[in-house]
Amino acid sequence: MKGTKISVDTNDSLKQIEYTHIQTGSKKICFMFSGTGYTYDKPLLYYATMVMLENDFDVVQIHYLYKKEVFEQSFEEITNIIMDDVNPVINNVLANFHYNETIFLAKSLGTIPVISEFMKREAFNKSKMILLTPLLKLDRMYEEILNSSHEGLLVIGDKDPHYNLEQVEQLAQRTSFTVEVIHGANHSLDNVDYDTQTSISSLTKVMIDLKELIR
Repeated sequence: MKGTKISVDTNDSLKQIEYTHIQTGSKKICFMFSGTGYTYDKPLLYYATMVMLENDFDVVQIHYLYKKEVFEQSFEEITNIIMDDVNPVINNVLANFHYNETIFLAKSLGTIPVISEFMKREAFNKSKMILLTPLLKLDRMYEEILNSSHEGLLVIGDKDPHYNLEQVEQLAQRTSFTVEVIHGANHSLDNVDYDTQTSISSLTKVMIDLKELIR
């Protein structure tokens, strides 16, 4: 899956951020936001990219990396730091290409800008949202999803430290998200007992859910 790697200036004049734009000639785009150490070559995001390309979406993978000290700051400060990086990418892509449909797909850390900012923007009020292992322990994240009118997919393992049964049930009942709980899965959606076949089956299930959402 080859794409064009592009650098853009961030809100910090001394810093640039890279993103990979994989183009199929489509009028549909999926913006992807990785986790802290869960990058685009890892199974969930690698195969999610394949699903998007298979279904005629262009894909933008945003590349960011943060030092441990960043996560010692307040939630608002963390959100602002990430947004200062990712917002210029979104703006640059949409300024140079015309897309009729926009989807956001985020894993873990990447769900912070999607839930806190992009889900609230009128320009994206019809966009579908794919949230893989969102950080539900952060009350603000849970509340934002709960109050959202977006259609989407939320996937989390019941062995993920951010999993909360009551919260997940509320999200399934009160939102337009399809909520998929993977039994025995950790924050990477891998089986906690190192059962390879179960992990592969879970990955397959997530990709099937993803295909159903975007068709």
